Amino acid sequence: MYEVKIIGTGSYAPSNVVTNDDIAQFVDTSDKWISDRTGIKERRISKDEDTSVLSTKAAKLALENANVNPKDIDLIILATATPDYFIPSTACIIQEELGAVNATCFDISAACTGFIYGVNIATQFIKTGQSKTALVIGAEVLSKIVDWDDRNTCILFGDGAGAAILQRSDEKGIISVYTGSDGSGGEHLECPAVPLNNKFSGEEKSNDNIVSMNGREIFKFATKIMPKCIDEVLKNTEYNLEDIKYIVPHQANTRIIEYVAKKLNIDLNKFYMNLDRYGNTSGGSIPIALDEMVQKGLLNKGDKIILVGFGGGLTFGAELIEWRI
Repeated sequence: MYEVKIIGTGSYAPSNVVTNDDIAQFVDTSDKWISDRTGIKERRISKDEDTSVLSTKAAKLALENANVNPKDIDLIILATATPDYFIPSTACIIQEELGAVNATCFDISAACTGFIYGVNIATQFIKTGQSKTALVIGAEVLSKIVDWDDRNTCILFGDGAGAAILQRSDEKGIISVYTGSDGSGGEHLECPAVPLNNKFSGEEKSNDNIVSMNGREIFKFATKIMPKCIDEVLKNTEYNLEDIKYIVPHQANTRIIEYVAKKLNIDLNKFYMNLDRYGNTSGGSIPIALDEMVQKGLLNKGDKIILVGFGGGLTFGAELIEWRI
C-alpha cells in the first residue's frame, strides 16, 4: 500500500461581498443579531459564476501551487450539494476546463462533510495504486438554493470553493481517517431535488428546491459529533490533542466551535476560523480555510492538523494529517 500526502491547495470565492447589513435590507434582522448568534459578518455571493467556475478557479490555483500539470491528474472528485447539472457531473465540466484529459471524474454528495469524504475516497484510490495524483474539490453555490426570505437560513450561507492535490508518496501525510453517517437525522437539513412527477405518478407536485434546516437539532448533533470525530481519528495513532497544531473545522457557527473547544478542554485558538468573512460554504468551508492557512504561512512541514466536519445526511468525519509541504 502506498502513502498519500497533500502537495498543494487552492481556493476561490466570488468577489461580491454581502454583509449582514445588506441582508437586513430585505429580511427582519441586523448585523448584531446575526454576528451574536453565528459569528458571521459577511459572505461571498455569486452573481454569475456557477459551481464549476468556482471549482475550476480553485483547482487551477491548487495545480499551480503543487506544480502539477493537469494531464498528470488521474482522478477528480468534486464534493458538492449544488452541482451545475445532474448530468453531466460537474467534475466532468471541471475536467474539460482544466484539460485534465487523463482523469476519472465524479461528484459526491455529503453536504458539509463532502471534502473530508472526498479526501478519504482519493486516499483509498491512491493507497491501492488505482491512482497516483488526485484533485479533490469542495465547492458550493448555496445562494441558488437559499430561501432569501427566510432569515433563519439566508443569513448563514455563502458561495466558494477549495481544492487540494493529493499524491502518492513514500511519506505518510494522511495518517488517519474517521467517517460516518446517520440517515435518521436527514430531515433536519435538507433540500429537495426534482419531485417524482410523471404521467403515471398522479397529481402534480411543486418543485421548491430550497434548503431548510432545524437549527436546534443541527447544533445538538454538531456539538456531540465533532468531539467524537476528533477522539476517533486520534485513536490507534501515536498522537494526542497536544500534538495537534491546528484543528480545521467546518465553518458553520462560532458557538458550535466554542462549545467543542470547551468540551475538549482545549484552547479555542487551536481552531482555525474564517466564517466571519465567508459564512457557511458547506463542502467548500474546510478546503477554503485550509488554503487560507497555507497562504498565511501558518503551516510548516511536520505540523499535525485535524480536519473535522459535519453536515446534512447526516454526515460526519475527521482526518489526521501531517503537513508535508
